[in-house]
Amino acid sequence: MRELSGRVRAAVQKYDMIPAQSRVAVGVSGGKDSLFLLAVLADLRRYYPQPFELVAITADPCFGSAETDFSAVASFCASLGVEYHIQRTELGKIVFEDRREENPCALCARMRRGILHKLCGELGCTHLALGHHMDDAAQTVLMNLLYGGRFGCFSPKSYLSRRGLWLIRPLIFCPESEIRRAASRLALPVVKSACPADGHTARRATADRIAALEKDFPDLTAKLVGALQRSHTDNW
Repeated sequence: MRELSGRVRAAVQKYDMIPAQSRVAVGVSGGKDSLFLLAVLADLRRYYPQPFELVAITADPCFGSAETDFSAVASFCASLGVEYHIQRTELGKIVFEDRREENPCALCARMRRGILHKLCGELGCTHLALGHHMDDAAQTVLMNLLYGGRFGCFSPKSYLSRRGLWLIRPLIFCPESEIRRAASRLALPVVKSACPADGHTARRATADRIAALEKDFPDLTAKLVGALQRSHTDNW
């Protein structure tokens, strides 16, 4: 936990992610990454030299037209002293029943982001922290190369001028394997996704490709992220 906290602080400081008096919302899906991000930012809040507020927000897709049970997440937030807000949505119905999308992940992610952005505005949040980690960055680089023919990635920090909202990704220096171990040690209340496409996505296939390549090219994930930083691509 200490090493990962150091990596988070390094990312926050390198990209000036959290200025003083920020009100930061953490997008909590119920997965290990967003829950770990919430835990580490709650800890950082205690000693970071620039004081900030912390809020947790969830956009429940309600897959199968059923509300997801986030009661354990709500209890976890209470234990951290973090206010928690859930927005129930019809994302699951729209994506899988009404639209029957061939690429459901792209539409679902876009709509979920819109809901979170709107909720941030309603709650007076200046920043939205997302749980993308180092492996997500490497996978995005490779997906952009394979599917789009370009070298690029999401940015560590970006500004949505229409919303007046900063998007930040404090976990970008944290490997997924270490987050998984930390989540297990901390007994984080992970909520299993009910998404019909869970585990059958292009990102999952790309993660498998990188794992296979790393047998011949060790530390490929770190090398891809290093290439982003050295090239200053997408504000890295």
